[in-house]
Amino acid sequence: MGASTQPFRSGFIAIVGRPNVGKSTLLNHLIGQKISITSRKAQTTRHRIHGIYTDEHAQFVFVDTPGFQTKHLNALNRGMNRVVTSSLRDVQAVLYVLEALRYDERDQEVLKLLPDNRPVLLVINKIDEVADKGQLFAFAERVAQDFKFAGIVPVSAKLGSKLDELRAALRSHLPEGELIYDKDDITDRSERFLAAEILREKIFRFTGDELPYSTSVVIEQFKMEGKLRRIHAAILVDREAHKAMLIGKKGEKLKEIATQARLDMEKLFDGKVFLEVFVKLRSGWADDERVLRSLGYE
Repeated sequence: MGASTQPFRSGFIAIVGRPNVGKSTLLNHLIGQKISITSRKAQTTRHRIHGIYTDEHAQFVFVDTPGFQTKHLNALNRGMNRVVTSSLRDVQAVLYVLEALRYDERDQEVLKLLPDNRPVLLVINKIDEVADKGQLFAFAERVAQDFKFAGIVPVSAKLGSKLDELRAALRSHLPEGELIYDKDDITDRSERFLAAEILREKIFRFTGDELPYSTSVVIEQFKMEGKLRRIHAAILVDREAHKAMLIGKKGEKLKEIATQARLDMEKLFDGKVFLEVFVKLRSGWADDERVLRSLGYE
């Protein structure tokens, strides 16, 4: 069958899995651009993000869901879990991501949420960390006893290996259809949203474990002046102590976070960015449903 006779396919694909299995890294590599924040800390993705990859035969619209939370059930996490289950209703296919050779009750919790009327591909990530590849086969067989998968694809999101095979496997499960987004789009999210995500990633990267779960980022101003983007961002924190941690000695920590965020923004937006970052105290926000709604959690 020649390339020209292949029907064009398009659809939404959810990427699900417990926190920290590499979903955001997978999304970034699948579309070839960094739009989803990554960190070694769990729970960095709080919103649904659509990442878009288009080739001559298909358009894949990936929905990066937050890692499903099985502990810390505050209002924020309950909202995140609702985002996961609602994203699964609106997709044509699902990528269920596991870390190679790791499968426990937390993964099974996520498995229980998967729709049985949509094709679900089992994606075994981080295969670069497995020396004996023979173990992967036995591992895949064990997981496949718990669910009827439409296919199994081992990948290394970090190294970008086997992602073509994953796209090919996925394409066969997408319905025939037109472009959903322009062929040059890589995300449905606004630059304002992406700026907040990038800044949030830097907070995760440059602060201790206990801090990021009680922080959020609000973009208070996003103005284009010619080709320059002028961005004012506020980091909301729960406690005075957190404020001090973020600012650091002589403001060094905050400066480092802001500089790294600005460099990433300039790369993604392909233009100069003037970024001002403030830290503001707003206690108890992770449990305040009204504040959460204003930050975009339904």
